[in-house]
Amino acid sequence: MSSASLTFTPVGTVHCDFKYRFETARQGVFADNRGFIELFPGHNYEQALADLDGFERIWVVFAFHLNSSWKPKVTPPVAPAHRRFGVFATRAPHRPNPIGISCVELEKVENLRVHIRNFDMLDGTPVLDLKPYIPEADAFPVSRAGWRDGVRKEEYAIRISESAREKMDFLSALCGLDLENFCRVQLVRDPASKERKRVEPCRGGLWTIGCRTWRILFRVEDRSVEVLDVFSHYAPEELSSGQPDPYGDKHFHRRFLEAFPR
Repeated sequence: MSSASLTFTPVGTVHCDFKYRFETARQGVFADNRGFIELFPGHNYEQALADLDGFERIWVVFAFHLNSSWKPKVTPPVAPAHRRFGVFATRAPHRPNPIGISCVELEKVENLRVHIRNFDMLDGTPVLDLKPYIPEADAFPVSRAGWRDGVRKEEYAIRISESAREKMDFLSALCGLDLENFCRVQLVRDPASKERKRVEPCRGGLWTIGCRTWRILFRVEDRSVEVLDVFSHYAPEELSSGQPDPYGDKHFHRRFLEAFPR
């Protein structure tokens, strides 16, 4: 049995708006984002990219650069009843070797830039390799999926009220914060689980969940979640002039409150 180590050199880096772990979809197919992979110059990668732009999808092999540890048993976000599974039976990002794969949509190839959409990687992710997606070789839609076959029935439908969507759209344009994607990632399963999320019970059986320095108000009914409101988590006195601004975002909150007074 060989114990030799292997060393890989990244071929490029992902550039996108998603910088925080909670912003990524659990799989690229559930995302709604755009970005590009910038390959490094000086390696003849221009020639290596030849003919790739004829493919609609590509596989991106990348490194989970923010992770440094792993566990043999994990509880994936979609695990039923908080069960633990062997890490090799999951796509958990904390692995013995922090390597991930993502099947993404290819928009175009432009010199050393590979423009992609609908992916589950963060800004700054090191890319190890690119491969074309070949439908007849890579797609097996009727294959059994083990423990995941019973998961979908436990997912919650997500509905967003008009007033909450208006505020989300405002914040997206103001500072690039995608709260709609955050809700669809965080609330689709166990929406009121305090073990996994920054949720707190609220008046009238409602809940709030935290995203950075913002709070989102929602209601859980049957198998659906209705997102009702978005508001600043800062108290009024914290937003007054001269107060500390450790996250550098209080100017966004002031603009938000000008548009949507409390």
